Amino acid sequence: MAVEVSVIATSSLGDRSYLASDGRVAIVVDPQRDNDRVLYLAGEKGVRITHVVETHVHNDYVSGGLELARITGARYLVAAADEVGFDRTPVSDGDQVPVSDSLRLRVIATPGHTFHHLSYVLDEATDGGWQPVGVFTGGSLLFGTTGRTDLLGGRHAHELAHDQHASARRLADLLPDGAQVWPTHGFGSFCSASQADASDSTIGREKAKNPVLRLAADQFVTETLAGLDAYPAYYAHMGVANTTGPAPVDLTPVTRADPTELRQRITAGQWVVDLRHRTAYATSHLADTVSLGLDGPMSTWLGWLIDWGTPITLLADTPEQVADAQRELVRIGIDRPAAHATGGVEQWTTEPGQLRELPMADFPALAAAHAGDTPAGLPAPDVVLDVRMTNEWNTGHIEGAVHIPLPDLPARLADVPAGAIWVHCGSGYRATAAASLLANAGRRVVVINDTFDQAESAGVAMADQT
Repeated sequence: MAVEVSVIATSSLGDRSYLASDGRVAIVVDPQRDNDRVLYLAGEKGVRITHVVETHVHNDYVSGGLELARITGARYLVAAADEVGFDRTPVSDGDQVPVSDSLRLRVIATPGHTFHHLSYVLDEATDGGWQPVGVFTGGSLLFGTTGRTDLLGGRHAHELAHDQHASARRLADLLPDGAQVWPTHGFGSFCSASQADASDSTIGREKAKNPVLRLAADQFVTETLAGLDAYPAYYAHMGVANTTGPAPVDLTPVTRADPTELRQRITAGQWVVDLRHRTAYATSHLADTVSLGLDGPMSTWLGWLIDWGTPITLLADTPEQVADAQRELVRIGIDRPAAHATGGVEQWTTEPGQLRELPMADFPALAAAHAGDTPAGLPAPDVVLDVRMTNEWNTGHIEGAVHIPLPDLPARLADVPAGAIWVHCGSGYRATAAASLLANAGRRVVVINDTFDQAESAGVAMADQT
């Protein structure tokens, strides 16, 4: 049987894990912590996992590699240069790892995303000898971009950017144009210097499309560093967890909170997070909760916004939605929510006065309000607040808007000017989260639940970018 490579996508974090097999044995690359998905896939294909490999010590999620290797008895390949608190099979540049009669891995040092980053070439046996099928590139060569180089600290970013350029060139020189490229990052991950421009790729395509293979080193470094934006605060905890050795996950249901306990947790300053869609939250929600719907990257924004270690309670329509949120949260090291409640907003309080609405509008409504024709039932906008990231703001923004990126908002609530606030982002997801924080602080707020690319055509005046 020819080699088969299956993708296990974690879209909420913008990452991919891989299972590569010859029909009998399998390699798993960069597994997420909820590795039941990998085990199910291996069982479905009837293959035995013999090798689990890490391209690098991850900074954006807690790895499932150590636990997966323990469960399966697989060899656990980790860079020899990384000092870790657990037993593993140390590998270095140039090592060849036999997997079966038909598969082997070749280890290639590709520093840049981290100092000790490795890529793994997957070779398949043919009548003419070993032939490369593709390369697992982790956070090195991505689709149309590369992994960012500042996650180990800004002081290393310039050096690592040069390393990243050299590493990508090395892969391009070593491998044929038809070799597949299988990155871990780049599908919405903040580990990527920019976002992926394709769903699959080859070395040949990257030679034609990827700036790292088209620009001279100095120009690549300059452009890469200039394009980097902020990354989630919880990343500071991921590398530590992965170096120490993550504990097994516990996805069993957490305790149920009644209305009294919910109010006590809110009063104590804990985070009570409403997982429903933002339109449901706007219609009716429990006062002093935060909107982070499961339809968006809930765990990324929650992990970025909270003080690490703050107890979290989850609100949802169904237990299945709570379970989905638990799965998302363990991936970033939030192992056990404090409590949960389900069944609908009316069941979360015994006091009707604790239920709130959150007004919503769109960009045509904002344009009308700016023209003096504010839609009925809405306050006229004294402040237009843009909570997108800095790179988004720099690309284009509304004339007169105030810019505070969502991750900065909890610490900068006092910086929002007085008056009624109309808040927007790129789609409405982050704006609703921001509006819930503002409303909890006693501000009058309207969510612009609309896509930003509709603002100018709706008649909203944009700032001059010249």
